[in-house]
Amino acid sequence: MESVILGFLGSVALQIPGIGQNQLGSLNPWVKGLVPSALGIVGIAIMLNLFSAGIRKKMVDQDKLKRLMKETRAWQKERMAAFKSKDQERIDQLNKKSAYMNKLNMEIMQLNMRPMALTFVPFLLIFYFLLPHMFSYTVAEAPIPLNVFPGNFFHLTCSADDVKNTAKTHCMHENDMYFWGWYFLSSISVSGIIMRATKTSTNID
Repeated sequence: MESVILGFLGSVALQIPGIGQNQLGSLNPWVKGLVPSALGIVGIAIMLNLFSAGIRKKMVDQDKLKRLMKETRAWQKERMAAFKSKDQERIDQLNKKSAYMNKLNMEIMQLNMRPMALTFVPFLLIFYFLLPHMFSYTVAEAPIPLNVFPGNFFHLTCSADDVKNTAKTHCMHENDMYFWGWYFLSSISVSGIIMRATKTSTNID
């Protein structure tokens, strides 16, 4: 789950108004064709995830992070069990550690934010100045609609309305996948594998 969340945060620049969704892409891209574009974006997703993992490995003490997460999760699990069994004495004992656990959670958050603070601006520049010129607005075709998020802001694929408004959306066919949507799916698909390979995964065994 953490890998999916980190993958999503890694593409947060794509959701900023004026940068995300319909604004991405070029009418005359450097890379032409669905297959080269799709494969190219997968390659870029792999490289950016490797870069992020390298920064994370250098900036974050992985042993410390996992130790803190293990301690907080054990406390949360024990507290939940106490609530389920309605053991008030145990609940009171665990609640005494709430301030300490909040401090650990804050430390975990700070550790996780360090690499993001360093990579956010470079990634924003890459997505805003480089990648839109390399690829078209849509780069892949989905077999089914993938617009599972509420509202009209967060689209992964072209809808029927988008095709009708092609002058603005640049969607030619229903279920065409936006440039940033394909990157988003590619990124979350490879992030978990890369984090495990580089030993930067936040999963606790």
